Amino acid sequence: MTTSTKIDFIYLSEPDMVRAGVTDMPACVDAMEEMFGLLASGDYRMAGANNSSHGSLILFPEDSPFPNMPKPTADRRFMAMPAYLGGKFGTTGVKWYGSNIANRDRGLPRSILMFILNDTDTGAPLALMSANLLSAYRTGAVPGVGARHLARKDSRVAGILGPGVMGKTALSAFIAACPGIDTVKVKGRGRKNLDAFAEWVRSTYPQVKHIEEVGSDEELVRGSDVVAYCSSGPTGDPSTYPHVKREWISPGTFFAMPALGNFDRGVEGPDVRKVLEFTPLYEAWHHETPKPTHKHIPAVGMRFMDLVDEGRLRMDDLEDLSRIVAGEAPGRQNDDEIIMLSVGGMPVEDVAWGTMLYRNAIEKGIGVKLNLWDEPVLR
Repeated sequence: MTTSTKIDFIYLSEPDMVRAGVTDMPACVDAMEEMFGLLASGDYRMAGANNSSHGSLILFPEDSPFPNMPKPTADRRFMAMPAYLGGKFGTTGVKWYGSNIANRDRGLPRSILMFILNDTDTGAPLALMSANLLSAYRTGAVPGVGARHLARKDSRVAGILGPGVMGKTALSAFIAACPGIDTVKVKGRGRKNLDAFAEWVRSTYPQVKHIEEVGSDEELVRGSDVVAYCSSGPTGDPSTYPHVKREWISPGTFFAMPALGNFDRGVEGPDVRKVLEFTPLYEAWHHETPKPTHKHIPAVGMRFMDLVDEGRLRMDDLEDLSRIVAGEAPGRQNDDEIIMLSVGGMPVEDVAWGTMLYRNAIEKGIGVKLNLWDEPVLR
């Protein structure tokens, strides 16, 4: 028996990723749902002491003696996010990215991301992928998984705060889960983005008959069946994060919160179900982050964790989407429940969707084959 030492892998550019299906939101929602079932069973690994960390982060100091060291401007960071996912995936990978909100002044995305997928047995690379779309769609798909289990099936009105990439993918996921959506309310900061969002909705979802621009978070929330807060901004002062007030919320509303978010005391009450997409992720963040954690990680789930620290909530008050997907905890139980899902993002999501896209690319002959070596120089 002979064993080849040759290792080839494929490179997938952003156009390659599109051809491989990265923008297929219904399929992405399906992949994320299957991933959540594996999380509930424990068939996964991420970094950190509890195997559930978001990743490893490089931040820059306010004052440095080194003139070439970057300053900690808004959203300036580098991060590595490794994970293994079992089940039909059985692969391991890491997303690596740099981020700087000033990129937008250069016509670039705030974050520039790459993903490498590895064979779990040998560690050999399988693919190097452009990952901006991969990351955007897998993050957007999680609100879709939440909506499948926690939104009213007859939801018609979607409220989207932030008409950018995340707003588009969250709306796509909502429509995948709730195909009766025919009205979209949107709040944004710039005319250009609002116009582009409206044109995208009209061309992508002709069943949406009404697109309404609103001027306040209150107008966005009032009367909406599903709501996603997707706007970007600086972290550090939770009072500046977009808020939800209890008095704005109609019975039956489902919130998915994949970006900055906060809420008033009324939302703290027991009549609003509070769901984390995966509790161990938030426990890892809580362990790794200075308190109060919501100053540093603007997901509403970290506000939930801070309220536990303050004695205003108990951990038993917080629910877990992975357990709901696995059938170990109830989904929506009646049409009047108000439910808020925190979406923080996990590297297992990149592995799940990246694996599916890699397999699509191999089947369709997409990508550029690269050679690592025929024989390694060192063994």
